[in-house]
Amino acid sequence: MTLLSTSPQSPPNAPAAPQILHRCRELVAPALTKAIGGLHPWVAEMAGYALGRCEVGGAPATYSQGKGVRQTLAVLGAEAAGGCADVGVPGAVAVELVHTFSLLHDDVMDGDALRRGRPAVWKAYGTGPAVLAGDALFALAVETLTAVPATAHGATAVRQVTTALGDLVRGQADDLLFAHRPWTGPDAVGVGEYEAMAEHKTGALLGCALALGAQLAGAQRETAYALDRAGRHLGVAFQIADDLLGIWGDPAVTGKPVHSDLRQGKKTLPVLVALNAPGHSALAELLTSRAALDDSAVRRAATLVEQAGGRAAALREARRHLTAAQALLAGAPLAPWPARDLRTLLSSLAHRVI
Repeated sequence: MTLLSTSPQSPPNAPAAPQILHRCRELVAPALTKAIGGLHPWVAEMAGYALGRCEVGGAPATYSQGKGVRQTLAVLGAEAAGGCADVGVPGAVAVELVHTFSLLHDDVMDGDALRRGRPAVWKAYGTGPAVLAGDALFALAVETLTAVPATAHGATAVRQVTTALGDLVRGQADDLLFAHRPWTGPDAVGVGEYEAMAEHKTGALLGCALALGAQLAGAQRETAYALDRAGRHLGVAFQIADDLLGIWGDPAVTGKPVHSDLRQGKKTLPVLVALNAPGHSALAELLTSRAALDDSAVRRAATLVEQAGGRAAALREARRHLTAAQALLAGAPLAPWPARDLRTLLSSLAHRVI
């Protein structure tokens, strides 16, 4: 038996988060490649481009393919429920396909021209082709799970993914609608509404990944539910991290211009908190101006958000959700070393936020 399919009953030396992510990506990669290879060649090329595997036209490339957090959570979910890593691979492939599908569509809806430092799929291939590729990836995700034998809980797995997708769509719809709501007044977006959106848009798939792996390994319903909730808390923290990076992130790391979210007028948690703080009138005046924010205005807005406590409050809220995720893991009946790896991974991801 290779290291990549080690049984939870044979604990290895405690790995660091990069090793955990690498182990799981390497385990999932052949199945992911095989799944994408069954698509129409042009659609498969767009999928490969989205994953950083090829250039436009199909020439091999070695761009960033992301950390593989969701596929790793699916593998660890299976191991934590007492199964071998291999059992979680179909779930890992499915969540990676759904995640990539959501990114393709998000970039179209948000008008984001860059993804991981290079042109987004819709900029490289066109809007219609990008939407088509996204649709194909979601269909492939469902097909991947329907191929799992019924005795291996395939039907439950499909329901888990489709439920998560429904939540993801709900969250994305709210996020789009937020853009048309005012910054201040009775119709302004509330912090509670924001967190519900973040749980649906980002947390649903992270929770699905953990629960899916566990379900494929035959976990009890209560265990799968606890893992789903842990992933959802992690997702809110992730969304808050994206908010912080969207205002104060390094373009070399984010692949997007500095202050990009402020320029686009996105309703993000740091800004919503700052607008509810005493003496926010200068910030509100900037944000509600009919004129587009120039470089000086967005820098001023970022400073006002920080001075009003928006940045610090967002960090505190991210920490709260990460703590809640850790508590759910601690309270679930999980195999010891996979649970340890999950805690290690969450602790590492916390640094992205904190």
